Order: sequence, then structure tokens, then C-alpha cells
Amino acid sequence: MSAFVVFIVLLMGGSVVPRNANFRETPDGVPIYVVSNGFHTDLLMPLYETRSGIRWLDTLGQPALTAAFGAHEYVAFGWGNEAFFLESYAGGFPKAGTVARALLPGRTLMHVDFYRQDPAAGKHVVPLRISVAQYQELSRYIARSFQPDSAGRRVLRNAHGYTAEDFFFLARGQYHALRTCNDWTNQGLRQAGIRSALKAPLAASVLFQVRRAAARK
Repeated sequence: MSAFVVFIVLLMGGSVVPRNANFRETPDGVPIYVVSNGFHTDLLMPLYETRSGIRWLDTLGQPALTAAFGAHEYVAFGWGNEAFFLESYAGGFPKAGTVARALLPGRTLMHVDFYRQDPAAGKHVVPLRISVAQYQELSRYIARSFQPDSAGRRVLRNAHGYTAEDFFFLARGQYHALRTCNDWTNQGLRQAGIRSALKAPLAASVLFQVRRAAARK
């Protein structure tokens, strides 16, 4: 039990230790957002970013989505446990057994959510301006998180998600207690050179560091 307590303290302590502590926003940089529902975090990106030339609808390669969401401005990406995602339909919370099994390695999905416009900054929404190079690196991280088929195409898992504007795709990697949805977000920020936590098992861990990134001028 004592070893477990030490493990939890070290894990949670990693939330307050920053990586890329010297990060500063780029005044005329690319707008991105870290968005949370209180438990889970997403990375919200421009649907089409002109300076980098990145078009997420082209990356997803789904003609029906291109036709439906071409006029939207932003798209959010989140990674997580397949069973947890799929049992959360209709606002439900996954079964206790599903939550417990999520502590062990399990299959994952990418959650893709389209936004008509940028969200308002608030308790669970942190806007950041990052350089084009940082945006490109973060975009590569997100794109690599999808599990492509044998032809290299992203694979749509479901015809819809929680609403008519979000969808699930097959993802790479396994979800477990040390590799959570929030850890995925945190790692993407870190790899792109953006302020992040040493370890971020919870949404609050991610938001704690990005708020400090946004506050530094």
C-alpha cells in the first residue's frame, strides 16, 4: 500500500512540473485550443491553416465529411479507450467494469469533432497562439495517432459519435493507467515545444500547465 501511495504522489506531482517551461506564445501565430469536459482533453485546430497548408479534411480522406463540414472553422482531436468512448453514447457513463479494465492495456479510438467557430475561452477552454513550425509538429503528432488501413487511409469506426458533428476513427496505441487520454494531449503539446506537464493523467494536469503558458508574455 505504501508503494502505491508513493506511486500516486509521484504521478500527480508530475502535473506541477513543467516541460518546455520557457515557451512563449507567438503573437501572430496559429490559433489552437485545449478543450476539456472536465475529465477528457482535446486539441482543437483550424480546419484549414493557410501558412502550413494543412487541410484536415484532406488528411481524414472522407468525402462525406468534406461535403458536410467544409464550411466549419475548427476540428478537435482526442484519443482514448475504445470501450470507454463507445459506452459514453447518449450522455451515459461507462460501466464500472469498463472503467476498471481501462487501467489495463486496451484498444483506442480517435475522436474527431467539428466546430463551426472557435470556442470562447473559459474554465475548460484555453486558447494559445503557436508558431507555424510548432503547429506543423503538433499536426504530425495527431496524424500519426490514427491507425490507417493497408492503403494508408484513415478508418472511420462509426457513422457518427455523440452528435451529428463528431466521429470516431481507429487509432494507434493502447490506453492504460499510465497512458491516458490526457497524457496523449500532454505528449502532443510537449513534442511540439509547448508548455506541458511532466506527467498528466488528468485533464486538470493539462489545463494547469497550458493556462500558465497562456499567462506568460
